[in-house]
Amino acid sequence: MNLSINDLDLYYGAAQALRGVSLEVKPGSITCVLGRNGVGKSSLLRAIMGLQTVSKGTIAIDGTAIGGLAPHARVKSGLGYVPQGREIFPLLTVEENLKTGLTVLPRFERRIGADVFRLFPVLKDMLSRRGGDLSGGQQQQLAIARALVTQPKLLVLDEPTEGIQPSIIKDIGNAIRYLRDTSGMAILLVEQYLDFCRELADHVYIMDRGEVVHSGPAEDLDKADVRKHLMV
Repeated sequence: MNLSINDLDLYYGAAQALRGVSLEVKPGSITCVLGRNGVGKSSLLRAIMGLQTVSKGTIAIDGTAIGGLAPHARVKSGLGYVPQGREIFPLLTVEENLKTGLTVLPRFERRIGADVFRLFPVLKDMLSRRGGDLSGGQQQQLAIARALVTQPKLLVLDEPTEGIQPSIIKDIGNAIRYLRDTSGMAILLVEQYLDFCRELADHVYIMDRGEVVHSGPAEDLDKADVRKHLMV
């Protein structure tokens, strides 16, 4: 699945959050959007998922505009979303959390695939445990797994390393890499953790004040004139 975004503007009242943002996410690749807090990264993902209305520009999947689709229809079309802060259901069990992702699928496809537990084996041992009783890292793994049960062709992740211990960051990185390499999935990743992005990404966009100020291969992150956009 190819995602193409062209000249996107988004406002919150009088405040402009996105200014002419354009980017592309290709199948079988990891695209990372970097930037400091408050530069519009999460607003971009919310616009892609239909959670925020844009005032200008187009969002297209495989050349077909999806601007008129509701969020659940975008998930049905192949987008999987892992929001910032995880947003799991704390009073539901791990299994029940996973099953909430199945509702977008036809009835005969509503099953939790073995790949979910292959990627995150800890979840299989915790199926009956409430989501709120998991550690932050385990909740993040659950949030990613819940998106994966929808069988996405494009996975959108908003800062999956935020507040996570290093060992689980490594596991999440391995899972993202595995999905790209084995399924041809397109992956769009918003991050602040520079090293995580450098290790995983094929292509990098850097945002500042609602605009894309740099686009290029991940190797560009080692250049001083690129890193300056990420300095506080």
